Amino acid sequence: MKTLMRRVAGALLLLTILVLQACNSGEKADSIFYNGTIYTVDDSNPQVEAVAVKNGMIMATGSKAEIMKLQGDDTEMVDLQGQTMTPGFIESHAHMMGVGYNKLELDLMYVKTYDELVEKVAEAVEKAQPGDWITGRGWHQDKWIEKPDHMVKGFQTHDKLSEVSPNNPVWLRHASGHAAFANAKAMELAGVNNLSIESLQGEVEGGEIIKDELGNPTGVFTERAASIVGKLVPAETEERAEQALQMAIDECLRLGITSFHDAGSGQDFIDRLQRFKDQGKLKVRMYTMLTGRSPQLLEEWYKKGPMIDPDHLHTVRSIKLNCDGALGPRGAWLLEEYTDRPGHYGHETLPMETVTEVSEKALASGFQVCSHAIGDRANREILDRYEAAFNKYPNIDRRAQRFRIEHAQHLSEEDITRFGEMNIVAAMQAIHMSSDRPWAIDRLGEERIVEGAYVWQKLMQSGAVVCNGTDAPVEPLDPLPSFYASISRKTLEGFPEEGFEADQAMTRAQALKSYTLDGAYAEFEEDFKGSIEVGKAADFTIFNKNIMTIPEQEILKTKVSMTVVGGEIVYKAD
Repeated sequence: MKTLMRRVAGALLLLTILVLQACNSGEKADSIFYNGTIYTVDDSNPQVEAVAVKNGMIMATGSKAEIMKLQGDDTEMVDLQGQTMTPGFIESHAHMMGVGYNKLELDLMYVKTYDELVEKVAEAVEKAQPGDWITGRGWHQDKWIEKPDHMVKGFQTHDKLSEVSPNNPVWLRHASGHAAFANAKAMELAGVNNLSIESLQGEVEGGEIIKDELGNPTGVFTERAASIVGKLVPAETEERAEQALQMAIDECLRLGITSFHDAGSGQDFIDRLQRFKDQGKLKVRMYTMLTGRSPQLLEEWYKKGPMIDPDHLHTVRSIKLNCDGALGPRGAWLLEEYTDRPGHYGHETLPMETVTEVSEKALASGFQVCSHAIGDRANREILDRYEAAFNKYPNIDRRAQRFRIEHAQHLSEEDITRFGEMNIVAAMQAIHMSSDRPWAIDRLGEERIVEGAYVWQKLMQSGAVVCNGTDAPVEPLDPLPSFYASISRKTLEGFPEEGFEADQAMTRAQALKSYTLDGAYAEFEEDFKGSIEVGKAADFTIFNKNIMTIPEQEILKTKVSMTVVGGEIVYKAD
């Protein structure tokens, strides 16, 4: 305790010296943020009264009286009017283009019944020309308040959908991105019928065409089987792609997101981001993971190495591997069979040999590996492959590599400590617990849920870093529901009152850190951003309520008032 007090006292002394030096240097701030509650996520100085910014960086923090000495004739004074400021929120796992396209297609995220989904498609058909594709995303059968009368293997069938769209192929992706739903017209174009077998064109390994008891396809395709129809959907134009990207950036800024980890994209996306940067339109700091679905792309990047942006706006330093499916469509790869589907273990959607190969090449070329794993089998297999790759390169500090597992939702108890031992970042999305937990127990059973599902505290106690996000457009991009879920372990309706497995809830300080400094750590940027400290980027999120003290349910009613990136106010609420 005495040691901690001495460290805090030393830090406060250093901070005072830095403020005095800034004042005595004669330099004046470009802007000063004051008159609010400011949480820094700096353990040595957790709250301050004011922050001074110079050239996009934090010049000084401290009391209002101290910081006001840095005010000059041209200093912009930003009165927070009693609101709450935190470091800029970092979305640690989402899909930027998916967020944008969700605004250009049918958004099915809030559909509550199958009939409502059919109605939305019927409305789209009325506006379309015969033959036009109707596309959308966001449906989730386990979240519907009313299930269809006829379901096969837990999914709806295409009959009603096909009735309202006889002349338009329809392709609707599941909220998880790990299944899709087609109408009869789309299946006709793809040659899918009751004679189709799971080895059709060799594309269904690692996926399934869901069929009824007579062998007729129901319209649902899981995991890699989705490519049978999905490959026929017309390619997007670059003009439409840029429109989607701009809409996604705007949405980030509206929601207080200053940095974004894009979970797997190709060269077209990277080039598009670079154009936006060159044109001054990239207002969100981007950390892009290369998609592991393109071996040729990876080989090209192994040769040239990571692209680390000195401007901290667009860095390419990691590789995303998709190793199993999602729990909703029963695609998550499990050690034991699904409780609600005996004999079924989910899907290995990528050969584990590929994880080994990519991990070894990444270590040799300076890339981080980020592997999607939801089921306990997938998580164990990936940990084994990571460990084998680390052992092959004993001279490389495995802790410095910060390999990640994306989602890490359902773990075997014996694998939890391995995250901390190997410094594997658990890139988790707390909102998934809130959305999935009510029905996930049907998939896994009580024992597996209690021991290893969404175990944030167990992972942090192992020494692992847990960063937060939403996996948008799987879930809405808004970070506040995920922040709420982190501390409450409840659904957004506040159920159950005591929270699901409440011992695994984060404290508010941990939740804030998971969305700021831990997100920065997960992209090797903790010395540049993630906390409000002198010398770091002036990236801030300002809320109209104090998310650190208000009642839990009030968090869901909180709004972002202002978003600041590099000292520039890039969003201000009306």
